[in-house]
Formats: sequence, structure tokens, C-alpha cells
Amino acid sequence: MSVTELSARVGITMPNLSVLKNGKAKAVRFSTLNAICNALEYQPGDILEFKNEEKVEESPFAICYHKTY
Repeated sequence: MSVTELSARVGITMPNLSVLKNGKAKAVRFSTLNAICNALEYQPGDILEFKNEEKVEESPFAICYHKTY
């Protein structure tokens, strides 16, 4: 699935999806996470990874895409 198609299915703008994809987001709404998981048929653990705050300056959480879409 292309990023453009995911953006349309989830109802999130391309710039906002890019922020999530590149790990620059400081937060993600549960409704957005739910929509992404539904569109990709993933579980949250498939795309989220916990990072220790001491190792990640921007945010204690990073979104990591383990599968290509």
C-alpha cells in the first residue's frame, strides 16, 4: 500500500503521516493508531516500539514500521 493510499484510508494528511512515519511525532491519538492498524491489518505492537527516555531525546516513544506498506 502506498503512503498516499494509507493517508486516504486513515483520513490523515500526508505531512502528518510523514511525521509519524519518520518517528518525529511527540504523540499519536488512539483513534489515529486504531485507523492505521485497521488499514494495515496490524496490531499496535507491530508498529510501535518503546524507547527508554534516556536514549531518545525527542520522545520516549517512536513509531517504527517493521513491515513495508
